[in-house]
Amino acid sequence: MPLLGLIGYPLGHSFSKHYFKKKFEAEGLIGYDYREFPLDNLALFPGLVRSQPGLIGLNVTIPYKTSILPFLDTLDDTARAISAVNTVKISRSGNDLRLAGYNTDAYGFLSMFRTLHQPWHQQALILGTGGAARAVRHVFNNLGIDCLFVSRCPSGKDQISYSGLDEKRIKKTDILVNATPLGMFPHVLESPDFHYDWIRTGQLVIDLIYNPPKTVFLQRAEEKGAVICNGLEMFHQQAESAWEIWKEE
Repeated sequence: MPLLGLIGYPLGHSFSKHYFKKKFEAEGLIGYDYREFPLDNLALFPGLVRSQPGLIGLNVTIPYKTSILPFLDTLDDTARAISAVNTVKISRSGNDLRLAGYNTDAYGFLSMFRTLHQPWHQQALILGTGGAARAVRHVFNNLGIDCLFVSRCPSGKDQISYSGLDEKRIKKTDILVNATPLGMFPHVLESPDFHYDWIRTGQLVIDLIYNPPKTVFLQRAEEKGAVICNGLEMFHQQAESAWEIWKEE
């Protein structure tokens, strides 16, 4: 039986299992299964792969999108450029395993962002520096949108601290993206430590979180007149892209 799954920790926020189970039923894909594999330590990953002989692919979620790289044999061009993986394809030949890493987050974000992108979108701030944030930056760079990461511990010229954000910088920014897990189920009352009063009418504010559908971050941005979007469409698009990778021979 072909088996697919999700690794990360914790996994209570994810819709992946429900999404793929529903897809298998709707498309009559008999024999496929999808399971959650919560790993509290990524050192358990090789043992998981060896213990599941039917496992042909995995989604990867927080906090392992970057730390999984040393466990993989190959990376596709996008994953290599971003230095983050959210999809793994597992090939088996006898006792030999080959693990190939891909990044479908970038495709998912671009597919969603196309419907929101306006000519005046020239500058962006990305809250967070993890794998999802890197995928967003990759898309913005390809579109010619200047962007900065906002980090609690900034390093490098492309990062700024939360305390370093002033009203002028925030108001001249066209796009704000939350790529942190703050506000994700079950911690739905949390939100980034951000100057919400400086959000202006017409700014595009995106939260990559989709559970809950409207985070505190989005609620507060909407109150200031921003155009808001959650990450559900990105999730759907990256999942379909992952499926296309897994089903290839």
